[in-house]
Formats: sequence, C-alpha cells, structure tokens
Amino acid sequence: MDRFQAQDPDFAGSVRRSFETLTLMRTLGARLLSVAPGIVDIELPFRDDLTQHHGFLAGAVVTAIADVACGYAAMTLMPSGASVVTIEYKVNFLSPARGQRMLARGRVVRPGRTVTVCSGDVVALDHGGEKPIATMLATMATMSPAAGAHDQRSAAPSAVRSTKRSHPWCVCRGRGRGLRRRLAEIVAPN
Repeated sequence: MDRFQAQDPDFAGSVRRSFETLTLMRTLGARLLSVAPGIVDIELPFRDDLTQHHGFLAGAVVTAIADVACGYAAMTLMPSGASVVTIEYKVNFLSPARGQRMLARGRVVRPGRTVTVCSGDVVALDHGGEKPIATMLATMATMSPAAGAHDQRSAAPSAVRSTKRSHPWCVCRGRGRGLRRRLAEIVAPN
C-alpha cells in the first residue's frame, strides 16, 4: 500500500475533533480507533438494538461505519480546514454481521485535489478472530473551508446555476473551484 503525506500537520486532531461532532456515530456507539495519513479505523460494539429481523447488525449500520471510515481516511490527506463529502459508494455484503464488535477500516486508494477514491472493509471481531462482513468502494469530494461556510439551501436556484454549459456532467470542471455549485447543478438541473 502506498504511504501518503498529510498536508495538514494536525490531521489526526482535525479528524478526531470532527468525529466527536458526529451525532450518528455517537448514537451508534462507534469509536474512532486509529488515524494515520490515508487510514482510519472505527470500532462499533455489537448491539441488539442495531440489528435487523434475523438478529444481524443492520446493513445500514455496517454501511454507515464504512462510509465514515472512508471519509475520514480521505480527510487525513486534505489541507487544513478542508473536509469531505461522499459523492458515491458501492457496498458488497460478504456475510451476516454478527460478532462481539465490528471494525471498519477506511483506506485511501487514490488521493486527489477534488476527488479521492477510498476502500472500506468491515470485519466482525469475535473471540480473537476476524470475519469479513462488507467491502466498500467510495468516492469523496473535497470541501474547502469557504465552501462549507455557505448554506446551499438558502441560495436561490438561479444563483446556483452555472452559465457555462459545455460539460454539465463534469463535477471537477474548473480545477475544483465551485465543486459544491457543480454538485447542486447535477442534483437539481434547470
């Protein structure tokens, strides 16, 4: 695996502080285990109240910890103050999620200035053994500090639309500038 260089000297602190604000992770009882450039591990104890009708951890819960692990793995390589949003993922469930605890391992596959591709694996840990539960391939978009400060919901639709229409499908047109605006155009065209 490639070793990546963090741009933010306090990347681990930034990730840990951000993780502490995630109400979903706190509600689920997930815990951030380790943070390194391009790598994040999240642990979730098995709980009966998070299971589906067969008694296995619900797929939505498994997906949530894998997605968050991938997102924070990408964030470790971002400049200071930047964050990420998930723009796509695909999950394969490999076996039922049952064990003492789940471990989600997020890893950067290919970093980028505006788009980063990550992989995430979730394993069940039970009596010293590991069982593969799910694997994810995720794409994360970089959110600059300035982009995160603007509340897109308050913008009028005409203010969000670009006047350039040469490649309306291309999120990364303009070398990463206006990524949030481009995503809004894709979601709500015209």
